Amino acid sequence: MIMNKYLLILVHVATAAILVTAACSSPVKNKLQGQWQSKDGSVKLKITDKSFMMDDGEPIAEDYFTKGDTVFTSFQGNQPYTAFVIQKLDDHSLKLMGPDSVAVDYIR
Repeated sequence: MIMNKYLLILVHVATAAILVTAACSSPVKNKLQGQWQSKDGSVKLKITDKSFMMDDGEPIAEDYFTKGDTVFTSFQGNQPYTAFVIQKLDDHSLKLMGPDSVAVDYIR
């Protein structure tokens, strides 16, 4: 009887741990990370788990976070944030609309 209670508690704790792990991972952010290059080759984009670096002449690493389909960047945590809207994202292509409302296609 006592073993059944412990087994039931163990099953619930394991299930809760799996659900929390799945809920806390961000599939958008994981797909977003990597090295990207614009289709015309003029802009390189490197996204890690902590930084967003766009190299179009002079690379500047910025902090970022995602909310829905938008990437918000800031230099050293300062506001205002710069917003980039993700229009398309899969394993090999990314389409970002920048703050100037120009969409840029990137490939890996």
